[in-house]
Amino acid sequence: MRNLAFRLMYDGTDFHGWQVQPNGITVQECLQDAVQKILGVRENITGCSRTDAGVHANDFCCTLRTQSDIDCYRFVGALNAVLPDSVAVKSCKEMPYDFHPRYDCKSKRYLYRIWNSTSKNPFLKNYAWHYKSYLDAEFLNEQAQQFIGTHDFAGFCSSGSSVEDTVRTIFSCKVIRNGDEVDFYVEGDGFLYNMVRIMVGSLIEISEKRIEKDTLIAIIESKDREKAGRTAPPHGLYLDAVSYGEEEA
Repeated sequence: MRNLAFRLMYDGTDFHGWQVQPNGITVQECLQDAVQKILGVRENITGCSRTDAGVHANDFCCTLRTQSDIDCYRFVGALNAVLPDSVAVKSCKEMPYDFHPRYDCKSKRYLYRIWNSTSKNPFLKNYAWHYKSYLDAEFLNEQAQQFIGTHDFAGFCSSGSSVEDTVRTIFSCKVIRNGDEVDFYVEGDGFLYNMVRIMVGSLIEISEKRIEKDTLIAIIESKDREKAGRTAPPHGLYLDAVSYGEEEA
């Protein structure tokens, strides 16, 4: 039995997230359909994260355990030939049998894109949040540094999550402006349900003066969801990179 790790990128616009759902097409289902067309058997695929509907990925790792002896290079080409244009397989690598794309992940980096202009951008309507009021990226970058460190982020988790351990470590945060686009990058050892989108919403509400500046640490310590900001829309969010340290998939 082989354990094959794939690196993917996908446009999440038309998907109901990563994980198979009874009420809509998902990336996992789409990939499993493609594998079945090539190998002739229905195989389960395990992902590194459960991205929500409308969320995109620049880098996503998933694994397939199979008895097939198909060459990794040929497998990538075959998958890309049958997958829709919204999903691409970047690589395939044989990993140790016990490698797990979620539990062995050392860090994840997310990107949230904001189109910060009074004019809409039709090319980014599904790929960035259109926020019209001017954002001071340098100021928001200073505020975002309060997220760094090991904290209990229970107040930055949407209801509906079954996770019991809400402590996460954030390694880095930055907010940068590139023309009319403002990008928020955050890297950590893991993230709670909607955590990044609530981080972004909190920074926006600091900009709007709905939340006082320099109070994010106090809000985190309160573990009160009502004190944090709103949840930013899903379509601006990207899983940007996943890292496995020395055992890179």
